[in-house]
Amino acid sequence: MESEGRRVVHIGLPELTEEQIIEVGELAQKVVIKHVFDALNRSDVKDIEVTTRINRGGETLDLELEVYLEVPVFVKVDVEKLIDEAVEKAYATVEKKLREIANEGQDKA
Repeated sequence: MESEGRRVVHIGLPELTEEQIIEVGELAQKVVIKHVFDALNRSDVKDIEVTTRINRGGETLDLELEVYLEVPVFVKVDVEKLIDEAVEKAYATVEKKLREIANEGQDKA
C-alpha cells in the first residue's frame, strides 16, 4: 500500500536568512519522519520520501511538503491519514518556528 500527500501553506513573515530557510525545511522533514516512525515500526515501512520545497515571494513563504510512504499490505494502517497527520504536525511546528524567528527579530529592533 502506498500513498502521497501534498499541501502548500502561505505564511507571512519577516526576512529569513538562507540558513533559516534551510533550517525550516529540515525541521519539516524531521517532524514528518518522526511522526511516521512514532506510529510504525521501521520494519513496517518499505519506503519513505519527504521532499520539501520553499519559495519566498514578497511577504509570504510557500512551504510545500511532498510525502511518499509505502508499507506492506499486511500492515494495518490508514496511510493517507498518517501522512495527513504528519504534514499537519510539520506545518504547525514550522509555523511555531517562524513565529519564534519573527519574535527574535522584534527583540533585536
